[in-house]
Amino acid sequence: MTKTILIVDDSSSLRTVVRLALVRAGYEVLEAGDGIEGLEQLEKGRVNLIVSDVNMPRMDGIAFVRKLKENARHKFTPVIMLTTEGQDAKKQEGRAAGAKAWMVKPFNPPQLLDAVSKLLPA
Repeated sequence: MTKTILIVDDSSSLRTVVRLALVRAGYEVLEAGDGIEGLEQLEKGRVNLIVSDVNMPRMDGIAFVRKLKENARHKFTPVIMLTTEGQDAKKQEGRAAGAKAWMVKPFNPPQLLDAVSKLLPA
């Protein structure tokens, strides 16, 4: 069964780069432009992993992860934060919210795919 990954980022160009890498690796991909849209996408079906930015309008990535983890259905869904934020305090805030990995932009697709494969074993 194909695994589904949700990309939550306000940059459409970044979502495109991430989507292309994930689709080429065999994943199905959903997209959202901020945390609120991300929560709406989660209501539509099963998501196996989430790649989320931190800085977004309406609902940022940390608030999105906190809200996500309140829902029993998504409590154990792994989240990779893909962001320009690299400060230790922000990383700790993300981990406390429930993020499993933290990657700083710019990133390279093989690095992202490696993180995804570690969190979504075959």
